[in-house]
Amino acid sequence: MFFQLLDDDYGFPDPALAENDGLLAIGGDLSMERLLTAYSNGIFPWFSEGDPILWYSPHERCVIYPEKIKISKSMKKLLANGSFKISVNTAFEQVIVSCATTPRKDQNGTWITNEMQSAYINLHQNGYAHSVEVYLNEKLVGGLYGVKINGVFCGESMFSKVSNASKAALIYLSQLNVELIDCQLPNEHLMSMGAEMIDREVYLQILRG
Repeated sequence: MFFQLLDDDYGFPDPALAENDGLLAIGGDLSMERLLTAYSNGIFPWFSEGDPILWYSPHERCVIYPEKIKISKSMKKLLANGSFKISVNTAFEQVIVSCATTPRKDQNGTWITNEMQSAYINLHQNGYAHSVEVYLNEKLVGGLYGVKINGVFCGESMFSKVSNASKAALIYLSQLNVELIDCQLPNEHLMSMGAEMIDREVYLQILRG
């Protein structure tokens, strides 16, 4: 079953009560307090424009252990030649807008609504959300953003306007001070880079230190 959140209470039900698809709760808002409570308990918002806010906590989590990330020989060569210039937290707003507007195969529209963008920009301005930017010839061509809780980087989205730019961002992230990269849900691209599925309880143990 899933639960209706109260407007005046930032608490969430036990994540173990989520439905099979991970849906745990509906409603509430995207205030900094509620978002931080959610991420600290392995819960994240995911909904489309015009829908109520939906909160998920999958029973299995797609994650990358930084030391296990797979970097192909061609990718190592690309990174070594220095074509990409990579930075952290220099263009958060540009990254989140690019994640929202870059066309994606088999996907119409975006779940990164204007409301979501404002909420995560607010998290960034308060030191909780972070971005990795990838530049080529001084143009932003790729990147990612997410929320860091303790040693876990909860990745929200990434984009790539040239080949391998988002991969470069993810590899760079893996070399920063993170214990685990939370990818939330699996896809072929992430699994090819060494992502794996772990039980929610294992994820929560790492998240809570």
